[in-house]
Amino acid sequence: MVVDQCKVNEALGILVGKWKPVILLTLLSEGTLRFSELRRLMPDVTQKMLTKQLRELEDEDIITRVVYPQVPPKVEYSISPYGKSLRPVLDAMHEWGTTHATHISKLRAEDSQQKVL
Repeated sequence: MVVDQCKVNEALGILVGKWKPVILLTLLSEGTLRFSELRRLMPDVTQKMLTKQLRELEDEDIITRVVYPQVPPKVEYSISPYGKSLRPVLDAMHEWGTTHATHISKLRAEDSQQKVL
C-alpha cells in the first residue's frame, strides 16, 4: 500500500481527540442526549472542549445536532446514520485496547520478576 493512498490517517483525524471516542460510545449506547446530559456523563470534560469536539464530529457528519427554538435553548445530539457505521470500528478498537492492556500488563509483570531475580 502506498503511503499516499493510506486512509488510516484520514479516519484517525476524525476519531482522534481525548473525548471523541467517549462521546461516540456514549451516544451509541445512550441514544440522543442533550448537551447537559453529555456533560453529566463526562464530568472531566470542559464545556469548551465538549463543544469543540461535538462541532468537529458534526462537521464530519458523524453526529447530528438538533436545536429546538425555545427559551432556554434545547440542543440534542445523536449519532448520524453515517456515524453508526463507526460502531464496528470502535468495537474493534475497544477489543484491541483491552487485549493490548492485558499484554502490556503481562510484559511488565514478567519484566519486574526478572529484575527481582
